[in-house]
Amino acid sequence: MTTASAQPTVVHKKRPRFWTRFSRHRLAVLGAVILAVLAISCYGAAFIAPYDQDEQDLLLGPTPPSWDHLLGTDELGRDYLTEILYAGQLSLSLALGVALMATAIGVFIGAVAGYRGGWVDDLFMRITDLFLVVPAIALLALALQGLGRNPLSIVLVLSLIGWTYIARVVRGQVLSLREREFIDAARVIGAKDHQVLIRHILPNLGGLIAVNVALAVAGAIIIESTLSFLGFGVQPPQTSWGNMLSQASGLIGTSKVYLLYFPGLFILITVLAVNFVGDGLRDALDPRSTSQPTPRRGRS
Repeated sequence: MTTASAQPTVVHKKRPRFWTRFSRHRLAVLGAVILAVLAISCYGAAFIAPYDQDEQDLLLGPTPPSWDHLLGTDELGRDYLTEILYAGQLSLSLALGVALMATAIGVFIGAVAGYRGGWVDDLFMRITDLFLVVPAIALLALALQGLGRNPLSIVLVLSLIGWTYIARVVRGQVLSLREREFIDAARVIGAKDHQVLIRHILPNLGGLIAVNVALAVAGAIIIESTLSFLGFGVQPPQTSWGNMLSQASGLIGTSKVYLLYFPGLFILITVLAVNFVGDGLRDALDPRSTSQPTPRRGRS
């Protein structure tokens, strides 16, 4: 009597739901690809840029785009594509630094205010309201005038302005989460307040925090560009996309207007890509979404 051999069990590894949802958001995937290309191009400019940074050809002067200089040259004869890539290093670094620091401040204030409640909540929210009603651009200009217009000062000042939105959103989420059963259970077993916040509440805000970081990058790029355009941002010899816009602002209506268009185009593409990624993250990390991948029909 022969015994049939047991058939091996085939375990199908399930794709993480996050990646499934995110990959369905085509604009988000496109935005992620664009951001990856921009980051690699800017931070790898030493290897990718066609010319050296600040390599001048005064006899050449400003020339329109050509095969030798894809984005033309500026008034000092420097290859404009090279200068834009190097300027992107500072613009992207500033934006990411502001997004991370502002989100950290906002999450801390919102989480503490929502969890503790009472006078702590009132105090933190009144401070938040104060920052919301103050004209941001005017306050930024005054602060940078006093602290200096170096990149570190710009990151600090923009972060101290940009935390208010995420603080209010996090506070509202924490007010809801602190009444949940698993929070009561954590308190019953002796968890301290900081342990409840770090181990139980903040992990449930991961999606919200990730989306805010993505969208804050876009906002920081726009604000930094605005400040630089007004003359309160990055100062020469350092360059950013906003700084390049400011230097080319008087060229409208001339043959050298391309010096204004290309930095603006890079800002536009970056902001759109970041917003697309933010939308995709919001959809993919939404815990209320119950969408499942459509199963493939087997042969009958």
